[in-house]
Amino acid sequence: MLSTVSGGVTYAEALAHQRDLSADLDFDPTFAHISDFTYGTLAKISSEEMLKFAQRSIFSPDARRALIMPNLADYGLGRMYETLRAMEGQTGVRAFRTLEEALDWIAGPLPDA
Repeated sequence: MLSTVSGGVTYAEALAHQRDLSADLDFDPTFAHISDFTYGTLAKISSEEMLKFAQRSIFSPDARRALIMPNLADYGLGRMYETLRAMEGQTGVRAFRTLEEALDWIAGPLPDA
């Protein structure tokens, strides 16, 4: 799955996108997911909102999710999200600066059980 962001996304828009994905009849919580922020930003989401958003998930704990965030400030928020999700037991979230890094990780070998 691929979600692309353009412009500044708000907390309400992020929640709406999450709701829309989970309501899609073709959605499978085990799918790999890439969120591409190459043309978008999280600048409109506060740290407090990121904390609230990270407490929710529609994906399986080990589903691979890559965040592509070339902007340094967004990458920092992406790493914060990655850490917060790991604290909730979801180890499949990673923030990357490039599409190539994200694709290598998404398509890479599964970790040993």
